[in-house]
Amino acid sequence: MSEPEREHAELKISGMHCATCAITIEESLSGLDHVSKVQVNFGTDSAHVEFDPSKITLKEIEQVVKSAGYEVINREATIRIGGMMCATCVQTIEAVLRALPGVVLATVNLATEKAYVTYNPSVSGIDAMKRAIEDSGYQYLGIAGEVSEEAEKIARERDLHDKLLRFSIGFAVSIPLMLLMWVPLPISIHELGYVMLVISTPVFVYVAYPIFRAAWMALRNRSLNMDVMYAMGTGVAFVASVMGTFGIILTHEFMFYDTAIMLAAFLMLGRYLETRAKGRTSEAIKNLMSLRVKTATILREGLEVEIPIEDVVVGDIVLVKPGAKVPVDGVVASGESYVDESMITGEPVPPQKTKGSRVVGGTINQNSVLTVKAEKVGKETVLSQIIQLVEDAQGSKPPVQRIADTAVTYFIPVVLVIAALAFVLWFFVLHATLLFALTALISVLVVACPCALGLATPTAVTVGVGRGAELGILIRNGEALEIAEKVTTIIFDKTGTLTKGRPEVTDLVPAGTSADTLLLFAASVEQHSQHPLAQAIVRRAKSAGVTIEPAEKFDTFGGKGVSAVVLGEEVLVGNRIFLHENGVPLPPEMEARLTAFEEEGKTAVLVGAGGTMAGMIAIADTIKPTTPEAVRRLKEKGLTVIMVTGDNHRTANAIARQIGIDRVIAEVLPQDKAVTVKSLQEKGECVAFVGDGINDAPALAQADVGIAIGSGTDVAIESGDIVLIRDDLLDAVAALELSKKVMGRIKGNIFWAFAYNTALIPVGAGVLYPFFGITLNPAIAALAMAASSVTVVSLSLLLRRYIPDAKKG
Repeated sequence: MSEPEREHAELKISGMHCATCAITIEESLSGLDHVSKVQVNFGTDSAHVEFDPSKITLKEIEQVVKSAGYEVINREATIRIGGMMCATCVQTIEAVLRALPGVVLATVNLATEKAYVTYNPSVSGIDAMKRAIEDSGYQYLGIAGEVSEEAEKIARERDLHDKLLRFSIGFAVSIPLMLLMWVPLPISIHELGYVMLVISTPVFVYVAYPIFRAAWMALRNRSLNMDVMYAMGTGVAFVASVMGTFGIILTHEFMFYDTAIMLAAFLMLGRYLETRAKGRTSEAIKNLMSLRVKTATILREGLEVEIPIEDVVVGDIVLVKPGAKVPVDGVVASGESYVDESMITGEPVPPQKTKGSRVVGGTINQNSVLTVKAEKVGKETVLSQIIQLVEDAQGSKPPVQRIADTAVTYFIPVVLVIAALAFVLWFFVLHATLLFALTALISVLVVACPCALGLATPTAVTVGVGRGAELGILIRNGEALEIAEKVTTIIFDKTGTLTKGRPEVTDLVPAGTSADTLLLFAASVEQHSQHPLAQAIVRRAKSAGVTIEPAEKFDTFGGKGVSAVVLGEEVLVGNRIFLHENGVPLPPEMEARLTAFEEEGKTAVLVGAGGTMAGMIAIADTIKPTTPEAVRRLKEKGLTVIMVTGDNHRTANAIARQIGIDRVIAEVLPQDKAVTVKSLQEKGECVAFVGDGINDAPALAQADVGIAIGSGTDVAIESGDIVLIRDDLLDAVAALELSKKVMGRIKGNIFWAFAYNTALIPVGAGVLYPFFGITLNPAIAALAMAASSVTVVSLSLLLRRYIPDAKKG
């Protein structure tokens, strides 16, 4: 008995800290059946595994490593595929890719015509995937990113032209042939049959060739797809016509050459329209890709040198001229200019960039020359990360897709059974004519459409995720879309999310002096302090144009305040205890204002000068302008809105009242925010958490949907299920509205696809004929089939123009 063929895999492992880790992994893998050899190398963070791929998969092996507490690092590839027509094609390609011993995960998106593959290159490489795809009868079009946008466009246009030519010739010949059957001719029906055979055969072969080729490839791979059904339908029509022409079993009334060609032409027309529509579903990602630059001008030894963008390295000084795109992420080294960042952030007003300002690749320099020191290049740039996230999201499947996937698995066998039963029932049981029974058979085969089911979800996800990116809402995957629609409770972190995250002066209350003099005294004393409240006072003084004077004899009193001499006067800045200890009384009216400020959640800083009260400055972490509106809209949608903060209850409740939030969880440590989320989930709530993506990482991960709010171009792409590029809470509302819209469209598409097939397959089988005399002509059946797919894609394309209510302003 021959030894089973063994595969050798090299696993890259992360998380090993010592030799004991290596032993742990080795023992875990050695305990697996069908794994014959294991060697773990702690020095190279790798494991060499020899296994029988017919008995155990690489995914199962990796799962054991993960169960032991370690991670396996695999490669990922996005492969462009041509020739996919329906959901069965998706299943076929997923199956052949997953069958490769080195492939851990393979997901195919029919709408974008891409396969997203996670694989171990030591076992199965890209060449193996290419062979698997081509052996299945589909076209391997290269790795996404390797194929230029221009080459991809040319390939798509060539494919569209081929389909256009085929259905145009089909209609140009079938329509005259149909007319010939009704026009009196000076030749007999026998001679007409031979004429039609000669004219029809080359045309039928040309028009229907892609259908029959795809059907043959499917059968060769032991799978059934829609091409098998359509090949049977058109093939039966043509073969019956030939048999009728020569009088083999059938008579001349079975000569429907025109129908056979028209069937194939309608099928090609449907595929032409579907391919055109599918091409438009990815426009958003194409627009993002068009922001990339191909070259950059760098400064080397005082000279301007233009080089390919791939050759730019971190530390290079890049010259960006007016009207040019910024090629990399970096910091302005010199120059001042306005930079249009609307294509990344959605903000219409270009911010000014000066020395030290951050800029990102893809944005447009407007009016002056900038030099930029490159900090992130290639795949590390914000634009590249956004493109990658959008592509990954478009390739993901929300859980609702399982309904369609399950239906497609049984669809074609069921349709073939229905078609056969229709023929048997009409001809053998009900004794209808052979022509009628054959027509019912062909109609069922042609009208059935798994395409609409296969396109229902991926087209909507692709367009919806792309639309989100255009609106500054980055959605990580299809599952986030589906869960976001079900959210019942939304929790906001306070600092930096509901508020600006830095204190600002809100009120000036001078006592016996002017507001400017009050600011002068306070800012002059506080100018060298790093305390956030001190910096807020200094910022306010500078913005008001108040001169900040030198301070002498500066002294600090821990937890109370500071003092210094300004313009010959001793100035005290601190709390009421500090001023009281230094003999500065607090007038009753000031006491009342102080209490009012504290009830509003503000911090009051008292200022004394020359032994008397100079005034009071109220400081607070100010609420973002759109926060109250965002909260109001969420409450109108029936969501429970909660604020979580580390502040004391008094301050937290004061801010919550201003915003319009009724429920507050105060005095929560950062690490306990995730516990708060979990406790709500245990009560049956579907929780969304909105935070800044850095300090709130555990809570964002714990939530059903983590919404990370960014700050323009400085956005943490990895931080949440949904990432908001702009620092605007109305975008959080818009994200939930977009999710609801996309999921509604997916459900509508699936309903339409099921309804179409449920209604028309029985009509094609002749169910209505005994009651109403209604039958379905095969040519009309083919037209209806084409219309169903195009309708689903077109409904998804409507999402391109969708504007969430929160964005209408």
